[in-house]
Amino acid sequence: GWVFTTRGLVSAEVFSDFLEMARHLIAEHYKDPAAVMVGSVLEEHLRQLCSKNSIAIEATKSDGSLVPLKADALNGELARANIYSKLDLKNVTAWLDLRNKAAQGKYAEYTEAQVDHMLRAVSDFIARIPL
Repeated sequence: GWVFTTRGLVSAEVFSDFLEMARHLIAEHYKDPAAVMVGSVLEEHLRQLCSKNSIAIEATKSDGSLVPLKADALNGELARANIYSKLDLKNVTAWLDLRNKAAQGKYAEYTEAQVDHMLRAVSDFIARIPL
């Protein structure tokens, strides 16, 4: 389901590689780095979807400098622009929360099974909502 653009093809290959690495980490029972890796792929996909659809990925601070928008903000903007459904919005929010728990060392707040489910769901999401 990837659009046949150079950017889309390169992104598909890179995302696939990282998701495959996460699959290996889960198989070896390293749920925490796998969760961070899957979440990072998801966040980059959101950024690229925003760019593709002319949605800002940065905000201007009062001093004129640019700051990247957080993944949750990108998620909201993509749903508001009807790039994907409200159900997708809620799923992405949950996946980003799991990634944040892993990145913040809250390892007891999620299970290996949840990370495995996140990996499969994010892979499906990327295939359904291509660049």
